[in-house]
Amino acid sequence: MLLLLPRFFLHRLLLCSLLLSSTFLAPAQQLPGAAYTKTVQPGRVVLKLLPGRTTPVGLPALEAALQQLQIRQIHPKFPHSRPPSPDQPGAVDLSRVFEVQLPESVSVEAACQVLRKTGTVAYAEPLYAYPPLYQPNDPLADSTRAGGQYHLKNIRAYRAWDVTRGDTSLTIAIIDGGTRLTHEDLARQIQVNRRDPIDGIDNDQDGYVDNYYGWDFADNDNDPTREANSVHGILVAGCAAAAADNGKGIAGVGFRCRFMPLKIYPSGTATGAFAGYEAIVYAADHGCQIINLSWGGVGGRSQFEQDVITYAAINHDAVIVAAAGNTPADLEFYPASYDHVLSVAMLTPTDERSTNATFSRRIDLSAPGTQILTTLGNSDSDYFAVGGSSFAAPLVAGAAGLVRTRFPQYNAAQIAAQLRRTTDNIDALPGNAAYVGRIGSGRLNVLRAVTEAGQHSARVMARTFAPAQRAYAPGDTLRLAVQVQNLLQPISNLTVTLTSLSPHLLVRQGTFAAGPLVTLEQRANSAAPFRLAVAAGAPLNTKAVLRYRLQDVASGYQEDQYETLVLNPDYVVLNAGNLALTLTSRGNIGYDGLSSDAGEGVSYRQGPPLLSEGGLLLATSATRVSDNVRNDRRDADTDFQTLVRTQLRTRLLRADQEAVGVLRDSLPALTQSRTVGVRVRQQAYAWATAPHRDYVLLEYHITNLTSDTLKTLHAGLFMDWDLPGEPGRNAVEWDAARRMQYLYDPAAPRVYTGLRHLAGGQVTAYALDNQAPVGSPIRLADGFSSAEKFLALSSGTQTARLLTATDASQVVGGTLPYLAPADSAVVAFAVLAAPSLAQLQQAADAAATRYQQLLPTRSAAVTGLTLYPNPTTGIVRLTVPASPATVQILSMVGQVLASYSMPGTKKELDLREYPTGLYIISVRCPDGEYRVRLEKL
Repeated sequence: MLLLLPRFFLHRLLLCSLLLSSTFLAPAQQLPGAAYTKTVQPGRVVLKLLPGRTTPVGLPALEAALQQLQIRQIHPKFPHSRPPSPDQPGAVDLSRVFEVQLPESVSVEAACQVLRKTGTVAYAEPLYAYPPLYQPNDPLADSTRAGGQYHLKNIRAYRAWDVTRGDTSLTIAIIDGGTRLTHEDLARQIQVNRRDPIDGIDNDQDGYVDNYYGWDFADNDNDPTREANSVHGILVAGCAAAAADNGKGIAGVGFRCRFMPLKIYPSGTATGAFAGYEAIVYAADHGCQIINLSWGGVGGRSQFEQDVITYAAINHDAVIVAAAGNTPADLEFYPASYDHVLSVAMLTPTDERSTNATFSRRIDLSAPGTQILTTLGNSDSDYFAVGGSSFAAPLVAGAAGLVRTRFPQYNAAQIAAQLRRTTDNIDALPGNAAYVGRIGSGRLNVLRAVTEAGQHSARVMARTFAPAQRAYAPGDTLRLAVQVQNLLQPISNLTVTLTSLSPHLLVRQGTFAAGPLVTLEQRANSAAPFRLAVAAGAPLNTKAVLRYRLQDVASGYQEDQYETLVLNPDYVVLNAGNLALTLTSRGNIGYDGLSSDAGEGVSYRQGPPLLSEGGLLLATSATRVSDNVRNDRRDADTDFQTLVRTQLRTRLLRADQEAVGVLRDSLPALTQSRTVGVRVRQQAYAWATAPHRDYVLLEYHITNLTSDTLKTLHAGLFMDWDLPGEPGRNAVEWDAARRMQYLYDPAAPRVYTGLRHLAGGQVTAYALDNQAPVGSPIRLADGFSSAEKFLALSSGTQTARLLTATDASQVVGGTLPYLAPADSAVVAFAVLAAPSLAQLQQAADAAATRYQQLLPTRSAAVTGLTLYPNPTTGIVRLTVPASPATVQILSMVGQVLASYSMPGTKKELDLREYPTGLYIISVRCPDGEYRVRLEKL
């Protein structure tokens, strides 16, 4: 049943104790060096429909997925959000964002996978919770001492107030842990909603009843007062907006600017959830010109969260300020590191970086963040000195309120630029010298920000990489097109120079002459983009920083902006032909694990992702199985570990792209006979020319590491395909002559995909119904157990067809009768995709021909012939099944390089003088002729 809720959803979830484990008098401090991390909120998933759709109704694929997940509640995440205007380039449409509530039996990641497979969503992501960045500093601070607010002098706030004192019409959203409505320095500063007095009626019809003082998004009520065990939000509010000129307490930087308290942490009950991003949308919709976020964590980027930030900044022109973090490390910290956010690091009273401050190229500016005297909130007249980036950020938010008052014609991007360009340079201070470029443009100077109207500032507002990938491998070349905008005073001749700060990323062409630009004018280098190349030998998972230097010689303007790319990820992408396939170092195909973050997936002709999950399966029994794919414990197995990470070869031997890596599982003695005990050398080959563009060859050299013969060994590939169109309408067919199992949509076939078994034992094929009912032999709806994996690998081909249209997967493999200790066997497959069955068949035939001609191999387990070690660095031990025998070493084109006679069954071959490459060992003995491929390293 599909239930669309017209009103805002009641959040009912207990936030983990990490977020709210402190009171002011007994704070739970972050351990030195520990990172603030975000956490996945269980039971909730957010999705965004593809463009053109604003409701899930009438999308059969999505409705089928919701039914499969037993989801009965789906509602618009932001039902009151406003659509973007045509004149707002880069704006987002939040009406396409929906939240689903999951049954307890369904994991968040499993639900995301199922929803992504529908082909109807732009993304399906978890919802995350973030801790407040609270870090108590000086519990003995004298809150009554003269000059207690030293930071106001440091940032030149007193003199700035001679120019402007803000305005009561300007509202700063304090999205945090709530407030104290009656505090002497906050009560008159709260921006109340006079259109909706507290009378039990939604007078302003905005979807929130009696939201007079703000809203509690964590507990979904109209009481934004702080939860019992935290005063974080009160401390933050005082920094930005405490009342000035009232003869009491302190003064907030915003002076007359008011604040809107939006509570995002639950009040200690079991019925609440972190709701920071919901509050951002509310703040933007309700006219907050400044939004302060004094919370965050590490853990990666979320497109949903970036959409929300973009909605507030672009659609509603709000300045978003966020704390950069209290972890003393160079890292990206969210939400501070998102686009359209002013990221603020914290300083000591001497303008030096605090020892606990996060630093990175994503930081925009710094502000005092230690010994900050502010409102406490345990009573109506208490104050306290605290520290942390949580309290540096609201100083900038208050300053942004003054700048918006002084320059009402500026948009949000211009306000941010003015704050960045008017800081005081503090790079030369002893404590900052090691962090130049990673603590922003300097220390906040409010006086300069409200008086220096002649500043220049340009900004890279958009960038497009081609090819667009999450990461780039050694040898990759890429193009980068950027769009720059002049934000402040006209520029006579803007140049943008791109420089790599990493030796592993090379800039081949890095200049862009943008020329003269008037205020708010934009220009792009699409006709002549920057060109870059990834150097050979880049370390694994390297983060390379690019610097944009924006300059105008005539005015003396210069400003830097930074971009981060990931190089040499722990996977490779074979994309020489029409089929692009990700292969990880641990045997997964498409993605590394259940997440879609690590990997480029599998796609055809640059189309949408075709594979939800894939990977290698090995088994000798129902309890002895090795793999890294999903299991029946709402997780993925992690049996395979990397020995030699998979990399693209720089010296190609037989194909246009080649990859090779080595992995292994644990010996059965170490896992209570749960694993197989093998080493696997995986190799992959792809070609760019017809008729070989529609497949990728995957070959696995399996070596028995145990002291016992493996009887019987099953090896295969599990592939859960996501074909375009209706995901619950796929059929599985079996082509016995080709040993090929393939999937397609019988009602509207657009892409055919499948696997062909090329070598290694007796072929097996199993068609899996992902929606199989309870009691079925294999039921993926509740996971994929070891017994089910073994069944799929060992059932021959009698279950290779599934002609009833459904959401389907496949397992294709080979059964080897035995594998002796230290012996090796080879199993090989072709992964196929084509727009028609005839083309798929042609690709399968081409793959078989190419494999037989260029990559010959015979399984030692089948023939009784062993060649060890293979690959080799020189000496190889050859054992033949019968004697006498004749042995020849051949080149890959068939040239005879050496011949030997073998009176017995064993012989050593010496290849030390041979160059690196592939060779064929041809053996003729009484029971037949054999050919085995040998690789010389």
